Amino acid sequence: MLKARRDAAMKVAESLFAAEDAIDIALARAAELTSTLVAARTDAQLSAIVAQDAFDGAAATLAALAKARGDIVETHKRLSEAKVQIGLRTLAVGDPGKPTAVPPAGDVRHLQVVA
Repeated sequence: MLKARRDAAMKVAESLFAAEDAIDIALARAAELTSTLVAARTDAQLSAIVAQDAFDGAAATLAALAKARGDIVETHKRLSEAKVQIGLRTLAVGDPGKPTAVPPAGDVRHLQVVA
């Protein structure tokens, strides 16, 4: 029974991480679109009135995705609580791709002065 719970938790974790990644990618793309709209209008020397409705749509999408990101983070927190409730307190389902506290040997980065 514990193995079944652990397997189920791993499936949920994989799905959760995929959803988090998808939202982050969509959020970045929507931000890129919003920025591109502003730059394109400026580059083309167009009035701010031109395509304002399109900008509003892109900005609304960005806001909705930011809200979705907050909602998925809350979902993550609640699933962490549920994991404890079903007796899987010690199950590690973190993202293995997150950076470690100590950089690996040979990965030394230096600060550089910029002007």
